[in-house]
Amino acid sequence: MSQESPNAQSRTVSVDDTGVRRQLADGSEEAVTWSELSAVVVRVIPEGPWKEDVFFMLAGADGKGTAIPSGDPAADALIERLQTLPGFDNEKFIEAMTTDADEAYVVWSSEGHAAKH
Repeated sequence: MSQESPNAQSRTVSVDDTGVRRQLADGSEEAVTWSELSAVVVRVIPEGPWKEDVFFMLAGADGKGTAIPSGDPAADALIERLQTLPGFDNEKFIEAMTTDADEAYVVWSSEGHAAKH
């Protein structure tokens, strides 16, 4: 779930009924299925406005996952899907999306409730 490497830049991101897949520039793929999703974290890195500074970190139960930049064309579809998760914390999500603090906001966890950051 790297955010820094030039090879970590997305070639494509897909969001569907199975889960989320991110094809990286180096040809590798990061993915998490909805059934294996264990946590959703909004990671804010104060790099903006010229660099990507908000990432949706999706963690799977197996320790794998992916990081989707908020500026990715698939981000809107991802947000819509995430907001349907039971216990998704919309207030914390709004807080994360409107801050410039260097923080990680847990907006959903598989226990059915969002944890405090």
